[in-house]
Amino acid sequence: MIAGSIMLPRLSQTPSMNPTVARYLKQLAQRGFTGDIETQYASRLAVATDNSVYQQLPQAVVHPKTQHDIELLTTLGNEPEFHAIRFSPRGGGTGTNGQSLTEHIVVDLSRHMNQLIELNLEQGWVRVETGMVKDQLNDLVREHGYFFSPELSTSNRATIGGMINTDASGQGSLRYGKTSDHVLGLTTVLADGSVLDTEHWQAVKGDTFAARAVQQTERVCREFRQAIEERFPPLNRFLTGYDLKNALTDDVFLPERVLCGSEGSLGFITKAKLNLTKIPKARVLVNVKYDSFDSALRSAPMMVEANAMSVETIDSIVLNLAKQDIVWHTVSDLLTEVPGQELLGVNLVEYAGDDSEEINGQVDALTQRLERMMANEQGGIIGYQICTDLASIGKIYAMRKKAVGLLGAIKGAAKPIAFAEDTCVPPENLADFIVEFRALLDEHHLRYGMFGHVDAGVLHVRPALDMCDPKQEALMHQISDQVVALVAKYGGLMWGEHGKGFRSEYGPEFFGEQLFEQLRHVKGAFDPLNKMNPGKICTPVESNDELVKVSGVKRAHFDRQIPVTVRDSFNGAMECNGNGLCFNYDVSSPMCPSMKILADRRHSPKGRAGIVREWLRQLSEQGVDILDLESQTLKGALSIKSMLDRVTNRFNKRHHYDFSHEVYEAMQGCLACKACATQCPIKVDVPNFRARFLNLYHTRYQRPMKDYFVANIESLLPLMALSPKLINTVLDARWVQSVLASTIGYVDAPLLSSPTLKQRLKSQHIDKYDYQKLAKMSDEQKQRHVIIVQDPFTSYYDAKVVDDFVALLIKLNYIPVLLPFKPNGKAQHIKGFLKQFMSTAQSTSQFLAQVAKLNIPMVGVDPALVLCYRDEYRETLKKDCPDFTVNTVHEWLLPQLEHFPSKTLSDDEPWYLLAHCTEKTMLPNAEKEWGSIFNHFGASLTCVPVGCCGMAGTFGHEADKLQWSKDIYALSWKPSLARLPKERCMVTGYSCRSQVKRLEGVVAKHPLQALLQVL
Repeated sequence: MIAGSIMLPRLSQTPSMNPTVARYLKQLAQRGFTGDIETQYASRLAVATDNSVYQQLPQAVVHPKTQHDIELLTTLGNEPEFHAIRFSPRGGGTGTNGQSLTEHIVVDLSRHMNQLIELNLEQGWVRVETGMVKDQLNDLVREHGYFFSPELSTSNRATIGGMINTDASGQGSLRYGKTSDHVLGLTTVLADGSVLDTEHWQAVKGDTFAARAVQQTERVCREFRQAIEERFPPLNRFLTGYDLKNALTDDVFLPERVLCGSEGSLGFITKAKLNLTKIPKARVLVNVKYDSFDSALRSAPMMVEANAMSVETIDSIVLNLAKQDIVWHTVSDLLTEVPGQELLGVNLVEYAGDDSEEINGQVDALTQRLERMMANEQGGIIGYQICTDLASIGKIYAMRKKAVGLLGAIKGAAKPIAFAEDTCVPPENLADFIVEFRALLDEHHLRYGMFGHVDAGVLHVRPALDMCDPKQEALMHQISDQVVALVAKYGGLMWGEHGKGFRSEYGPEFFGEQLFEQLRHVKGAFDPLNKMNPGKICTPVESNDELVKVSGVKRAHFDRQIPVTVRDSFNGAMECNGNGLCFNYDVSSPMCPSMKILADRRHSPKGRAGIVREWLRQLSEQGVDILDLESQTLKGALSIKSMLDRVTNRFNKRHHYDFSHEVYEAMQGCLACKACATQCPIKVDVPNFRARFLNLYHTRYQRPMKDYFVANIESLLPLMALSPKLINTVLDARWVQSVLASTIGYVDAPLLSSPTLKQRLKSQHIDKYDYQKLAKMSDEQKQRHVIIVQDPFTSYYDAKVVDDFVALLIKLNYIPVLLPFKPNGKAQHIKGFLKQFMSTAQSTSQFLAQVAKLNIPMVGVDPALVLCYRDEYRETLKKDCPDFTVNTVHEWLLPQLEHFPSKTLSDDEPWYLLAHCTEKTMLPNAEKEWGSIFNHFGASLTCVPVGCCGMAGTFGHEADKLQWSKDIYALSWKPSLARLPKERCMVTGYSCRSQVKRLEGVVAKHPLQALLQVL
């Protein structure tokens, strides 16, 4: 028995809010602020980190809805009572140097201020709110033949405001330049509430910060022109903080240039007028392969001379990581191995333009040169491949974009980290610079990966350090100083494209005393009270405030307070590096559905990982052995006192603060779709640590009734199926549905299959499962049998699918054998009933392992339940998990195709496949393989890119999540089905078919049913 005292303790202490900030936020709401104001600890934690090594907890997070909201918060903040109030603008939160981190108030424009304001196709420009994501903008203008050209690896979550504030660039910058090269005008709210419209800056009058700012900045740009020209290196990447060099062009003052790269330290940029670029009509990518990374680097200038638009490079470390990731399935045929050679470096050389003949001529000239060099064994070139279709080019760049996150997936405590990863030197110096850079890192015996924009002399180098080791943290500071000196030696910049942030301390050395003082005058004119992102880039001349430093407080300061054994056990939460791919704007991407509809950083894999880390830290601080407590929950039984305590604690929940409640709230939005476990470069598996959290949380707080209903559904279904018509009559009654919603919290309860699976199969005359009979069969006989592994939802709610699978097998001349139903347990795992799940997994796995000895294929029709055997079973049982394999239908069918003659296409109208998100992420080739199967039998299949359907098992049936479920469905499933012939749409997952039936009134086919129809 678990003693009554063995339960999760209450975590009642959280960092308090500054009383002045509390008064400020109260007055802000009273004065008509229409946005969101968040002060709960979890919301503050969600923005306490970015993609850097730093962590700073803000006082609060505000999400303005309009520019007026921002004018309101700055005007109020400029009143004497609130002079101490300071702000930090935030967009996608993908910065690698802590640019948006602050101990003050975070102002996040991405949730609401993300709309298109004006699109001028004749002149080729657009005006947007700066919370808009770059890919969102490109989706809006693509159909008109335009795109916003600075190409970032974080384009699916980086906001326009973030790009402007860091003057972002990326791939293709030799042709397309930086963000600032495309900014035509900015609207900025300054710290006193005044507004600077850079398109009409001459009209700014009066005694306002805006008026003083343009006057002072123009003076500095003109009076110190010679010093600026001499000091700033002539590089493609000219980021300096405040771009004084380009703010005066052809004797014309351009104040928007000063704001580009200012990291939110001058004001809130709310609107941007941006120049658009015509989409090139022809694109060709040449993937050049090398026997060493040094060869790839030294070869890059030759590619640039050959008129390439861009040259991107990737080293062997990143390539090998990509091969271990889901992304490699999309590019393996585009970057094939060279027989007898080891691939240690790749240059991605792109040509683009409107003249196809000219592009092809340039490519031919390059490839002929490559052939000659290969024949003479020059330059380390071992091969090349050409991509001419946009889909293939997109796949290669998607892999390249993921490289940043993939580096963070390296095994071990030491992780590649960003602190000197965007150095920029003249391209002709790059190879020699890297030789010294590598020697520096090798001297410290560090691992590192490299990739970057070699055409611009920018290389991303991330040394692997264990930041929880204070000595390694000190080494980071030492290396940072050494790299600054090395960059200066080669005439470059420490910050080529990712901004200063906590590297601002190096600013005075780079600018020199005279220019840095003028920079401070500019800051003082814009923001005399140092209220805007204080400590970044510079401080006002009149201020005694200090700049932030590389030695600022790191996330590791908090992580190392968690015991190593706990960190290792919860590595899914601990290893999140903040790359933010889970903020992906793309609605057809499976990750992360709750983040997409809520725009709440807590409800993302990154947010949940950060909140769980803090939960573990607080428990460790209280001396709780979390692993021992977890072990006890898996072994013992509950005492009566424990159960009474849980009920009491749940009743007192509304009166007593417990940080665990905030963790619980963040976990409630997780659909357990498992997309994060594969789509995230770090493989942050939220459903895994969510289940573990729920298991522990409910040692203190009684579970809601719906959890018990869900966890025991597999035991109830066989009993309910004894009288399906009676059960359905009861369930279908409106008053029963109302009672279920109000008492259990369960809505739209699905009806049982009637006739049942047992009744349906009577007409099929299939053999009953008889182990002894099957065991005595010859191998040849066994090859004609297929064992169907039942899952609870398809067998009891969608029995026709199993019935049709039996018919399909018979049609294909196989003998189906229906395995007796054994609970799968996935629902138990999702709800955190880990003791019960372990028991289910042990029992079912032993049964299936025994069946596996027959050497007859075992096949299940629902991918999520089949994949549970491979994932949750193995994660829970670990080395005790017996060996067996259950395949999905397509996994079994594909190798069988050789037994059937292929047919020519007999139906011009294609079938459309909408795959289950868990299946797509864990079996990345599933859609392609279904396509091969259909093509073999003379049918055409088109894969429809969709994200999560919003049902996710029972998630969509829970009353408190009903609207979330519908909103998620509306992202990609609803519009996709609206444009397709629904009778030709196929859906692999039971949950997804259930959602389509509920919201569309359409019974979608499983692909096996469509295949049966084809045959």
